[in-house]
Amino acid sequence: MTAAPSARLRLPRSRRLRLGRDFQRARTQGRRLVQGCLILNWLLLPAGESTRLGVVTSKKIGGATVRNRARRLLREAFRRHQFDLCQPMDMVLVARHSIGTKKFAETERDFLTALQRAGALKTPGPVFNAVTVRPVMATQSTTPRRTSSVATRGS
Repeated sequence: MTAAPSARLRLPRSRRLRLGRDFQRARTQGRRLVQGCLILNWLLLPAGESTRLGVVTSKKIGGATVRNRARRLLREAFRRHQFDLCQPMDMVLVARHSIGTKKFAETERDFLTALQRAGALKTPGPVFNAVTVRPVMATQSTTPRRTSSVATRGS
């Protein structure tokens, strides 16, 4: 039988985003980064606040068991590294379809890579692909545009 996590590594309700307006604020006023099996949205908070996590899993990634497993993987990655952040923030993790086939180590690596690229970790790790992180504007759509292509028939 394994021992319970220390009080320092627990994830109490006070460290979770629960209200829809908090999720929306992090997604519209914060910044966004896509990495592997997750999308990281974050909004920096003033010093003295505590970092809070919200997890979003849609039916697009799979059935209830896949969604629950995705939530557990993302929460566990956050729980283990919640004190490695250099500044408090509201963080929303959105699971992507590829999370269904990932093991915890791969999910944790994607999470840490996203935090590293966002400049949110206290200690810099190995250098990852540098990609500019852009703020998400409230008027900007997060869904990709569809382009229609006209097929021509052969003669």
